[in-house]
Amino acid sequence: MAGIILNIANALMITTSVIYACRKVKKNNGKLGEVFRYFTVLSNVFCALASAAAAVSAAAGEISFSVSVIKYTATCAVTVTMLTVFVFLAPTVGSLGPLIQEQDLYLHLICPSVAVATYLLFDGAAMPFSFTLIGTSPVLLYGLFYLYKIMYAPEEKRWEDFYTFNRGGKWPISFAAMLLGGFLISIVLRAAGMLRGT
Repeated sequence: MAGIILNIANALMITTSVIYACRKVKKNNGKLGEVFRYFTVLSNVFCALASAAAAVSAAAGEISFSVSVIKYTATCAVTVTMLTVFVFLAPTVGSLGPLIQEQDLYLHLICPSVAVATYLLFDGAAMPFSFTLIGTSPVLLYGLFYLYKIMYAPEEKRWEDFYTFNRGGKWPISFAAMLLGGFLISIVLRAAGMLRGT
């Protein structure tokens, strides 16, 4: 029951935070699409859906393997978000404070932490090592899309490099570091999740 409650609570916190972010952008006459450019938002939306699926699956009797894999993948994604804030963005900005204000407190810290806790305590399952590639897939897919949008998209549709992904023309290093970080997180979460699944 605790797992169901926490998963529902996390899905609601994420949904509320994203709605708040959308309202803030709209209030400032921005476009709603801008909110969904960020891996933070996309990974948390994915996590909300995975958390809701985990709650429904658990309420039906037990977490199915397929739902566990979805929750694992989403948890890997939001863990990348959380660790990127602490390891990369906070040092770049010079302070953690601006990155954990208002909705960012939930999307960068609280909701990813709850996702990790619920996966390890309630939703984890034993899975083959090859599934770490599934856990890494959100980072890979977003990285490829982001690279296209900041470098190769038509000028009028190009994004500003808000993650400084290509600072100094070093996108291959950034891309490799992102993938390696995502892969290592996938390995650790798979191993830890298997403790519950065995």
